[in-house]
Amino acid sequence: MTANRQFSLTSPGLRLDEDQFDTPQDPPIQAAPTMERVLAQSGPFPREALFLGVAADGLPVLLNLRDPLPGAMLVIGDAGAGKSAFLQSIARSLLQTHPESEVQYGVITNDVGEWEDVEKSAHHLGVFDVNQADAGNFVLSLTSWAHSNRNAKQSILLLVDDLEAAAKMDLETLQNFRWLLLRGPARQVWPVITLDAERYGQVFVWIENFRTRVFGRIENPLIAQALGGDNSSALDQLEAGRQFSLRENGSWLRFWLPSF
Repeated sequence: MTANRQFSLTSPGLRLDEDQFDTPQDPPIQAAPTMERVLAQSGPFPREALFLGVAADGLPVLLNLRDPLPGAMLVIGDAGAGKSAFLQSIARSLLQTHPESEVQYGVITNDVGEWEDVEKSAHHLGVFDVNQADAGNFVLSLTSWAHSNRNAKQSILLLVDDLEAAAKMDLETLQNFRWLLLRGPARQVWPVITLDAERYGQVFVWIENFRTRVFGRIENPLIAQALGGDNSSALDQLEAGRQFSLRENGSWLRFWLPSF
């Protein structure tokens, strides 16, 4: 895996090779490469690798699904920053990177219609309305699976679009949801949750449950700083809708979503 980007949690951030970091001054990718092009240039991804995006040098940014230390992932950005697109990009990439026997995903959202154009496959466990009982049942089923899962070779992604909406689910569901945030990755359930940056105050008590934060565009520097940005992050310069950034020990790695 030396040719590909990968990360695991140290403390307080993620470990990446220093010479692979992009800076806010790096030129943007004019046209995002296709997933096919990324795979052609990088070769097949390792079985444990979840594709997140493409860095400026064309190398993929990967999450190691066999290393639970990064924990649950919070994707933060302004409205229109591309948070939903980030989740959908992960879902679409699975069709080209993993068989369903290795990775599947389920979605909880307050806008089911946004997922109508995402191709359904055996990787797809369902899209659940956060305001309906089915969402709570799905969380319960994942929790039960995770409790009994100690050596499974399969991983399940819990993609939740809008932490604020999820935080309004019933008490039993929230207890299971919190357990998945804290313990899920160790049992091969990986929560990836979005948050509208301007609404972070509504779910402040939940934010501490996320070890890994991925940032989309955030124009207000005070909000960016409150959520973990700094002067060098330049989150207001990210390309809305397709560019993201994550932090490791004071350095920032910028990456783009591929086209499909």
